Amino acid sequence: MSSVQQLIEKARKAQQVYETYDQQRVDEVVTAVAWALTEPGRNLELSRMAVEKTGLGRVEDKVLKNERKTLGLLRDLRGVKTVGVISEDEDSGITEIARPVGVVGAVTPSTNPVATPTNNTLNALKGRNAIILAPSPAGEEVCSRLLQYFHTELKRIDAPLDLIQQLSPPVDKIRTGELMKLADLLIVTGSQSNVRAAYSSGTPAIGVGAGNVSVIVDETANLEAAASKIMLSKTFDHATSCSSENVLVLIDEIRRPLLEKLFDLGGRLLNPEEKQKLQDALWINGRLNRDMLARDAGTLCSKAGLNRDELEGASFLMVEESGVGHDYPFSGEKLSPVLTVFSVADFEEAKHTALRLLNHEGKGHSIGLHSTREDRALKLGLELPVCRVIVNQAHCFATGGSFENGLPFSLSMGCGSWGENSIDDNLNYRHFLNITRIARPIDPREVTVEEMFRDYRSRHDL
Repeated sequence: MSSVQQLIEKARKAQQVYETYDQQRVDEVVTAVAWALTEPGRNLELSRMAVEKTGLGRVEDKVLKNERKTLGLLRDLRGVKTVGVISEDEDSGITEIARPVGVVGAVTPSTNPVATPTNNTLNALKGRNAIILAPSPAGEEVCSRLLQYFHTELKRIDAPLDLIQQLSPPVDKIRTGELMKLADLLIVTGSQSNVRAAYSSGTPAIGVGAGNVSVIVDETANLEAAASKIMLSKTFDHATSCSSENVLVLIDEIRRPLLEKLFDLGGRLLNPEEKQKLQDALWINGRLNRDMLARDAGTLCSKAGLNRDELEGASFLMVEESGVGHDYPFSGEKLSPVLTVFSVADFEEAKHTALRLLNHEGKGHSIGLHSTREDRALKLGLELPVCRVIVNQAHCFATGGSFENGLPFSLSMGCGSWGENSIDDNLNYRHFLNITRIARPIDPREVTVEEMFRDYRSRHDL
């Protein structure tokens, strides 16, 4: 029996015990596991370890992300029924019963080696499932430490430790592939190659799409507020999030004043020569240079040989662009504090530019809008291939749910059929449940041919 098969067998035994828990005991398990990360000392330790082992992000921001994402998810899960009967509808005669899916396999990325496994684990446990984590190689050690703390809290409440497990190191494609075949449900966040592998594994899978967020700032926007939110979002955790702004699409009328406000907040616009130097350093043979990802702007400047005095102390870098596609790498996702700026004449051109960018990369994910025109948000939602339109918010905080909007707290954003994903919303506890429906007899609701086709036949003289 392989090591993965052994993990699956232990997970099934633990899950069978856990399935007998009532709602109160399930909620205690969820709270205990959440505390495993939220306890301040552990959070700081894990955040430091995450940056040390992966080389990605900023410790202070990871501490904040771990805490707020976990607290937000607990808020979403509070009072939610996931055991037994969860709804009864007298009109339809349907009773819904929540059931576990079984053993969840979760593939998690190096960009969020603590927050994402915790989010997946809490959602899985809320549905009375067991979970096996498959971290990225870079995040393997920090995931192991996180697992130790999960088990400490499970011991405290006398719950089965094997409810949460991790692939034994070294995690590789062979073990991950075996987990994909043996689990009952797969959750995959990170590389698109892993998402495709999950979809082809034969196991029900939920994968998420690539980001490449465009944010439109129109002539009606509150520029001071927009600039502040863009800066906060773009610099948070050195832009590790797939929800960080990658492109600003600016209406010409407000281009100069917005760039001035961004300059005041630490944004620096590169000249054409500097832009080329940054491009040469940020991409190697058409692929993002891992040594440049999720580093601060000063590190990017140093590695790219950018030494203009004005760039010293920059919070983030900006480059101007007009083209979209593989010949224009700045039109894609950068996973670094670098913003690409497109200038357009009006909102219609902005919408068209955003569509070009989405068709190049990030289709289905999301778009941001800073505007006082509600009709423009609706227009983007009606016409662009995105699952989220984020209005007047710091995009990387808002897309995955925040205390200021109604989206579920998550670190995995589905992109629908546009992004070749099986879900179009933020991954949440409902995706970790099977629902059994009891259907009872009700008063008949029969219809006739005459009733259903009367208007159609009248319109067409049939």
